Parts: sequence; structure tokens; C-alpha cells
Amino acid sequence: MGCPAGTRGPRPDENEPPPTVTRYAGRVIPWIIFALVVVPLVVVAFVATRRRTVAGEGLASETAEERARTEQEFAEAEAYDAEWRKQDEERHRQERLP
Repeated sequence: MGCPAGTRGPRPDENEPPPTVTRYAGRVIPWIIFALVVVPLVVVAFVATRRRTVAGEGLASETAEERARTEQEFAEAEAYDAEWRKQDEERHRQERLP
């Protein structure tokens, strides 16, 4: 038997939520699960990686000789940089004033 004239289908139950609410919840629940599970896992992985990187740098276990060599390399690099800037400035002046 068909539906009475003028109606589109069976009457919804009074206790049943409208279909739009059910569809909305079906789309939102996976995102809520994603936010509550995946995001904290990514944060934990990032923190663990940062700790491993900091521990691997070995700043605390560096000897005085290694520290001195590092400082010397930095000083040489700064001297080279200063010389390069001086030469670059001279080239720039020569380009502007033929």
C-alpha cells in the first residue's frame, strides 16, 4: 500500500533526530577523532625528535679542545666574511664609477 495522498513518505518518529543532524554528526565525528588522536601523536613525535636532536648535538660533552677549534673556525669565518665584504664594496664602487 502506498502513502496517503499529499505525504512524501512515512511519518518520522517523534524520538528520531532529523536526518540532517545525523548526516552532520556523521561528517563531524571523524574530524573530532582525528583531532583527539592524531594531533597529540604528532605533537609527541615532534617533542621526542627535538629532544633527540638536542641530545645529539653534544654540547655538554664537548671537550675544551673541540670548543677551541670551533671558536677558531668561527673567527676564521668572520675574518673571511669581513674580507669578502671589503672586496664586494670595492667592486660595487668600480661598477658605479667607471
